[in-house]
Amino acid sequence: MNSMHNCTHDAAGEYAALQARGAAFLGTEHAIMAGAMSWISERHLVSAISNAGGFGVIACGAMPPALLEAEIAATQAMTDKPFGVNLITMHPQLDELVQICLRAKVTHIVFAGGIPPGPAIRAAKDGGAKVVAFAPALVLAKRFVKSGVDALVIEGSEAGGHIGPVSLTVLAQEILPHIREVPVFVAGGLARGEAILGYLEMGAAGAQLGTRFAASVESIAHPSFKQAFLKANARDALPSVQIDERFPVIPVRGLVNEGTKRFMRHQAEVLKKFQDGELDKNAAQLEIEHFWAGALRRAVIDGDIENGSVMAGQSVGMVTEIQPVAEILSDLRAQALAALAARAAKA
Repeated sequence: MNSMHNCTHDAAGEYAALQARGAAFLGTEHAIMAGAMSWISERHLVSAISNAGGFGVIACGAMPPALLEAEIAATQAMTDKPFGVNLITMHPQLDELVQICLRAKVTHIVFAGGIPPGPAIRAAKDGGAKVVAFAPALVLAKRFVKSGVDALVIEGSEAGGHIGPVSLTVLAQEILPHIREVPVFVAGGLARGEAILGYLEMGAAGAQLGTRFAASVESIAHPSFKQAFLKANARDALPSVQIDERFPVIPVRGLVNEGTKRFMRHQAEVLKKFQDGELDKNAAQLEIEHFWAGALRRAVIDGDIENGSVMAGQSVGMVTEIQPVAEILSDLRAQALAALAARAAKA
């Protein structure tokens, strides 16, 4: 019995050491960030994750500056723990949003949806915030490190929402051995502690999860939205299809439904407007984004899971119950510790 107790104790120490860099960077107990999910990653979920020892992240999405300012203040009223704000780089008021984060003393700014402009990175850092960026390839990871980014997220195509083409398994092998200067968080398809442990041992500083938190008790997502997660298998979460390579569309992974079929038609219409010269490329891209913003709200808030966009990662197949955030975090840790203890017992 005593030896088993020592195993558990050693496992806890080993796990703490493995996630120490990520936890120190985030200022949290767990080196686990929440993925920023439009409509879902708002004050309730963000504060719950931060209060439970994780790192909540507000999804700014298409919010105008005043709305973001109110959301940050509301979140700060619900937690005194650190949390971040995710800003979309193509937001027309990006510079103003950065200033709002800085004025509110937000500790971490996460730039997503494209390469963050140098001035935005510098403004965030000069204002005292730590900057996190998504690196979809090693060459970009190196460039971001040079440009002063404080941490990276490498997100595999298994993730929900907007995704790149490469799986986390491959990204981790390409990037983790070569980027040591800043903490690197892994994301995409993660739902269990053993998997997180494996990436920590490869050199990751921590992990980012979205799908499990979307279906948590504290998530404001409609009950029908959460039920769709409980019913779904991994194979039900598919990326939207790009219909014309001259017009690149960032694929969005979600549960297949009537809405995903309608998105194909919408793309075709936008493509025609682009070809007819009615829309320039940026405007067309925004029109596609706007389609999803409306469709996502319909699913998340109104519970229209047939016509709305039910964004979900492939880990949705492992969402088997609607749990409180604190329970999700403690489960992940317990799974990692059990794996370490089992290994020690074999040694």
